[in-house]
Amino acid sequence: MAGNADFAGKVAIVTAGASGIGAAASRLLASRGAKVIIADIDEAGGEAVTREIGDAAHFVRCDVADIEQATATVEAAIARFGQLDCLFNNAGKATLANTPDTSPADWKMVVDITLNSVFYLSRAAIPLMQAAGGGVIINTASVSGMFGDYMMAAYNAAKGGVINYTRAMALDHADDNIRVNAVCPGLIWDTAMTLPLGTQRGGWEPWKASIPMRRGGNAEEVAKAMIFLASDDASYITGATLAVDGGLTAQTCFPDLRPILA
Repeated sequence: MAGNADFAGKVAIVTAGASGIGAAASRLLASRGAKVIIADIDEAGGEAVTREIGDAAHFVRCDVADIEQATATVEAAIARFGQLDCLFNNAGKATLANTPDTSPADWKMVVDITLNSVFYLSRAAIPLMQAAGGGVIINTASVSGMFGDYMMAAYNAAKGGVINYTRAMALDHADDNIRVNAVCPGLIWDTAMTLPLGTQRGGWEPWKASIPMRRGGNAEEVAKAMIFLASDDASYITGATLAVDGGLTAQTCFPDLRPILA
């Protein structure tokens, strides 16, 4: 999907860029000619990805739940590379609990990292994009923001907020030539958040059975969708939510009738 989209001369920030989808997006952006600020709280992982990419990347330690650090990350892009063209709000956090068993501290943590960080980074980035005549913001939401899950109330709420906030920003800043879109990954099994799920009872089999393509995706497949939305190939797309989920959200909860009717 990303094709050969050209990002030469562009500067991007990728939050949670030290691993998973963020690292894949950082590598892909750099391979297309972009300069990349890799923002993450994981210093070792962030520095490793930065070394791998080389001079086109610069690591900034950032707790995205802290508005001052988020703002400083945007400032670091200007200080290092002189501009900011693309912002990839990719950070997220989940906990497994229903509402009575979710502590206020855990709720706040999930919302701060997953939703509030999108506001913090975007609030700092948009004035720079306005002054430059335009830009792109790509938010990593989730199929869990489109529908509910068992025991993921805080994450569902936060990712649902990311989706509707994406739409609101797209409307507010269309006149500024700032496009804002979201990707909604399904099961992506090579991320720090999802890898532990494969060690649970039944492994990946119950997950694969629910997905029409019968597999999880990988981080690079999501990154390619993000790069497409950020590229000039998507110049007339804003306010969109793109599911990258192997067909998961294309179905109802009804069983597969093919073996039943055979």
